[in-house]
Amino acid sequence: MKRIIFGTLLFIGITFLIQALSHFAINVGHYAKIPHMRPDDEVIFALGFLTMTLQGIVLSYLYGFFSKDAPNWKNGLTYAFLMGLFFVSYTAFTEAGKYQVPDVLRWILVEGTAGLIQFCVFGILLGEVFSRVK
Repeated sequence: MKRIIFGTLLFIGITFLIQALSHFAINVGHYAKIPHMRPDDEVIFALGFLTMTLQGIVLSYLYGFFSKDAPNWKNGLTYAFLMGLFFVSYTAFTEAGKYQVPDVLRWILVEGTAGLIQFCVFGILLGEVFSRVK
């Protein structure tokens, strides 16, 4: 149970950090051009935190099966990269095809890069957490 709690908190922290940097520091212009975004004062942050919490719980729980008796940063990276491909493919590809994004290629690059960085950092740290917490 400790591993799942720590893993979930880790996922929330890393997701918030990387996505906040992407949205509010590095790619501000990119997100400002998206016509379907809510204005800043109408964003429902609670839904984002709910999503991160649910994803963190599931990802941390499943990592226990993936890593078996040998959790480490390499296992964590492999696991999270695969999970990242699964999760990020929707954001990067489907949303680009579904919504009126100003530049499809830029959307794919921004969302794909930020998402895969997020998952890879999470995986490395998740492997370390699972190797140390029993």
